Amino acid sequence: MGMSVIISAAEAEDAEQILKLQYLGYQPEAELYGDWAIEPLTQSLESLRAELTERYFLVARLGDEVVGTVRGHRGPDGVGRIERLVVHPRMQRHGLGGRLLDALERRLAEDGPVSSYRLYTGHRSLGNLRLYARQGYRQTRVEQVSSRLSFVHLEKPASTPLAATA
Repeated sequence: MGMSVIISAAEAEDAEQILKLQYLGYQPEAELYGDWAIEPLTQSLESLRAELTERYFLVARLGDEVVGTVRGHRGPDGVGRIERLVVHPRMQRHGLGGRLLDALERRLAEDGPVSSYRLYTGHRSLGNLRLYARQGYRQTRVEQVSSRLSFVHLEKPASTPLAATA
């Protein structure tokens, strides 16, 4: 009998599992760009624990295991910034990344009015770019970080709830 994946707010006790998942999930990115010193692979547990108090973190759980995570915050400009979406390799291509994005967008909107959502990914991360396009994100600019890496910045307008009709 299968278990359902449940998405919920991360707890302080999830920090180690989030960091391990982040490390696992970003290894293919590091290999793709030939850079093993990327911040998701070098972040300390202390730094992640501090970030847990400053950002909204969601986790996807399969039983007791964290199999997906995403974090973000709503800036003073009303823009929801989404960061570090990671899905365990064995759970990819089943819609979990899209579910995590949707859940975080809803959570950020609960914090106050959101005009749009922004995120970025590497230019060679084609799976990520396809996912974000399916979720309604559109490229706004490309930022060259180094000779091997450019960040593709994407944005999605926040949907406006429809007025109730009588």
